Amino acid sequence: MDMFRKRVIRYPLFLISLLVLVAAIFLFLWNIWLAIGYTLAALGGLFYVWKIEKAAYIETEKHIEKLSFRMKKVGEEAFLELPIGIILINNDYHIEWANPFMLNILDTESLIGEELFTISEDLFSVMHPEEKRELTVTIGERKYRTYYKETEKLLYFFDVTEQVEIETQYFADRTVLAVLFIDNYDELTQAMDDQTRSLTNTMVTSIVNEWAACYGIYVKRISSDRFLAVLNESILAELEVKKFEILDMIRERTLQKNMSLTLSIGVGAGSSSLVELGELAQSSLDLVLGRGGDQVAIKQPSGKLRFYGGKTNPVEKRTRVRARVISHALRDLIQESDQVFVMGHKRPDMDAIGAAIGVRKMAQMNKVDGYIIVDFEDLHGSVQRLMAEIEDKSDFYQRFISPEEALAKMTSKSLLIIVDTHKPSLTIDERLFNKVDKVVIIDHHRRGEEFVVNPTLVYMEPYASSTAELVTELLEYQPKNEKITPLEATALLSGIIVDTKSFTLRTGARTFEAASYLRTHGADTILVQQLLKEDVDTYIERSKIVQTVKFAFPGIAIAHGEDGRVYDSVIIAQTADILLTMKDVSASFVIAHRADGLLGISARSLGETNVQLVMEKLGGGGHLTNAATQIEAHSIDEAKKYLIDAITEVVEGSNE
Repeated sequence: MDMFRKRVIRYPLFLISLLVLVAAIFLFLWNIWLAIGYTLAALGGLFYVWKIEKAAYIETEKHIEKLSFRMKKVGEEAFLELPIGIILINNDYHIEWANPFMLNILDTESLIGEELFTISEDLFSVMHPEEKRELTVTIGERKYRTYYKETEKLLYFFDVTEQVEIETQYFADRTVLAVLFIDNYDELTQAMDDQTRSLTNTMVTSIVNEWAACYGIYVKRISSDRFLAVLNESILAELEVKKFEILDMIRERTLQKNMSLTLSIGVGAGSSSLVELGELAQSSLDLVLGRGGDQVAIKQPSGKLRFYGGKTNPVEKRTRVRARVISHALRDLIQESDQVFVMGHKRPDMDAIGAAIGVRKMAQMNKVDGYIIVDFEDLHGSVQRLMAEIEDKSDFYQRFISPEEALAKMTSKSLLIIVDTHKPSLTIDERLFNKVDKVVIIDHHRRGEEFVVNPTLVYMEPYASSTAELVTELLEYQPKNEKITPLEATALLSGIIVDTKSFTLRTGARTFEAASYLRTHGADTILVQQLLKEDVDTYIERSKIVQTVKFAFPGIAIAHGEDGRVYDSVIIAQTADILLTMKDVSASFVIAHRADGLLGISARSLGETNVQLVMEKLGGGGHLTNAATQIEAHSIDEAKKYLIDAITEVVEGSNE
């Protein structure tokens, strides 16, 4: 207040007095009596003005003091009585003070001395700098938005129950679109007469309508093999809890009629745009069909995916017509390119290297230079023996080049063909994707979330035994000016034999047709056996891993290598294959340390357990009967715990 007087009272009076003094001096020099009279009058006026201003300032001061008192009182009342919870804590997270509203929330007379986390354990995250400084916690039946001010050690609680309820209702009522597709409808009904086909349609429609009515879903059959379903997020959550039992209903009830119909569902969710939901649903369905069908994929605008189902082996659906169409499309792409580069996955197996050799042959048939990209330091076992055989007995060994050589040779007109994988991170060198405009994918694995961006042509058939089988079929429709050499045929046959475990797993009629075609072109089965031979040390090493086998669930065996010892990924995979041949084993998992510091897990199944779903939960993928992953873990026991948790989730979900 003194500062206020100094600035508001003294300075104006000082200026007025200075002006009077200057005027008096001028009058004194002109007329002394007039100056004296003027000075006395001015002093009297100044005194009067001073009195009036002083009274006004005293009144203003009293008003400000009164206003300050009222503001202080209002602040205290707000602090104590507003519907905002306030807690003051100390450095040990004990409560030092809480306002009456907070006491009322917790229905207690005092909180002093209590630990903060007795109110809610969720408050722990808001107390640490690396976590959020605000979050919503539940106290009793109410929701409170909590803010923390670290410097003052204060927490504020705002009741947002109604807001949360409105938000929850909004998200629960958001529209979800789904497309239901009968996987093998055309194949099963093409030989039926009209009456049987009509009865089949009625049965399928009845099952779908019964399921939809149970959950309040609007469903409409839009074609002979396709339904459109409209639901909301809350219904979708129910369906996820029940693991989409419609898949089992369709499979089991049609099986009773001696049919094996399966259903695939693509779901689009998480968007307010109906157009985007439709695109997400169709994209999800395409992904499901690429994974073999009999599954559900739920896709969000962010690209996040959730999968359910996939309990059955894929039914072979590819036809000669499709193989011919793909082969002709690939021929056109090859002929439009100046060079063809073929690349498989890291640490290539016989399927990857055999398929690559077959694709290079296609380039040769179309009179275009073809090269196979390999990491010569990452070859092992049977692949090394095949490479030695090629170097000794053929003239195309120089067509195998390193990634660096490929980068130097590539142009914008070159064609890059990826075989036996569709995940860029698994290819030998991801830099190659940036050098070309055209990329082709040929793979027999079920499609995962990671995929090559904008491929020119995709030939993915999870119903095939191997990529070598797919490439063999494509070769049949290429120009006949160049014949397949016996060594090339042997390489392709080796890939088929390795992936089918000598024609015992994932083998269809088309597999034997492809093998017959290769045998006709001189594939040497004796050489195949020589290439696939193994040494005694490897056999002993696998036997030691087998000795550690334990059953996590009935029929599900888990074995592991020694902690701290690095194993070749081939040995891990072979051990899983061997376990599957044992009595009472329907699924096998083998865990061991890898050279890259990760722990590798190879999984095999006879079909009862979907090992692909298990591996996907750990960041991997593969087939229903053949999958793998690599995870970060400090020890075998830690990796085993993660694996058992994933198996439990899949097995229990399957049982439900």
